[in-house]
Amino acid sequence: MLGSNSREENKTDADGLVGDKCNQNLWVYTADCMPIFFADKRTRNVATLHCGRKGLEKKIIKNMVKIFDNLGASRDNLLVAIGPAISKEHYLVDKMTLKEFYRKAENKNITVNFTKAEKNLCFSYSNHFKEKNLNQLDLKRSAYRQLLNENIPNTNIDISNLCTYKLKNEFNSWRRSKTFSRQWNFICS
Repeated sequence: MLGSNSREENKTDADGLVGDKCNQNLWVYTADCMPIFFADKRTRNVATLHCGRKGLEKKIIKNMVKIFDNLGASRDNLLVAIGPAISKEHYLVDKMTLKEFYRKAENKNITVNFTKAEKNLCFSYSNHFKEKNLNQLDLKRSAYRQLLNENIPNTNIDISNLCTYKLKNEFNSWRRSKTFSRQWNFICS
């Protein structure tokens, strides 16, 4: 994660940016991953994350909340917004990936079983998915649960229902078209 001391001429790859000065703009570049924005109502400190499956597994949200703790934020003053990202209907993974995700991201060991209705819904997309035995993974829901686990009030969390995969005229999606084009997302303090 990078803080306010990073300079314009020093470009660094990071999955998170923290702004602890007024009138800062923080930008994050995403396709199917979630842009997650944090703002402290009291101090006006802001942050942004580029968060996907691997970020959730590595507890990037928990790490960001710890940074806000170190800046003196109260959980009740933190506002969080999850921007457009791939929806669970279009984020399909194999059973092993799904099992590992729940073990790492949510500290759960799960058995992946579907009801008949869930199988019909999941496999109605294409015979390709049926042959590959793929399962839906809801990144936004997992991010929401991680935020709740960090004691962020649910009334302070907003989640976009826009899907980058489905809305091809509005968003770029790596999973849909293997494009290197992305969306720029930003927050201002």
